[in-house]
Amino acid sequence: MSDSENTPKKTKVSLTDKRRNARQYTLQALYQWQMAKQPVNEIEAQFRVNNDMGDTDVSLFSQLLRGVTAHCRDLDQAYSLYLDRSVEDLDPVELAVLRIGSYELLHRLEVPYRVAINESVELAKIFGATESHRYVNGILDKLAQTARAAEVIAKRGR
Repeated sequence: MSDSENTPKKTKVSLTDKRRNARQYTLQALYQWQMAKQPVNEIEAQFRVNNDMGDTDVSLFSQLLRGVTAHCRDLDQAYSLYLDRSVEDLDPVELAVLRIGSYELLHRLEVPYRVAINESVELAKIFGATESHRYVNGILDKLAQTARAAEVIAKRGR
């Protein structure tokens, strides 16, 4: 047997998977930021050192983490119109997921609104409470109706 037969083949990670990994790390970093109130640059440095980010879009991780924390109040204000409770009463995981989804809807226009919502719903399914993905979906869908009105209308017209 040759060495190449004994060496496990490394599968190539898709860009979609790298972005999904970035969102997952961002969620975890935001959770830490929300709970520990550490400076975001310290949290980002910790994540880069303590995690193997070889299969992660590190640039997206940084952009989301820094963007969400920089625009936190505006994001909270944007989606809070659709909440059935105050922002302070949200579960910390739901809060972080809503902030990521809202940031993508409002500041990453190159990301289709359905992708922004679906990725947030997936985060809520993995990390959130049992039905939190439904709640996140409803809130972000309503936000998309105003934040991405032209895109939503164009999708429905097809």
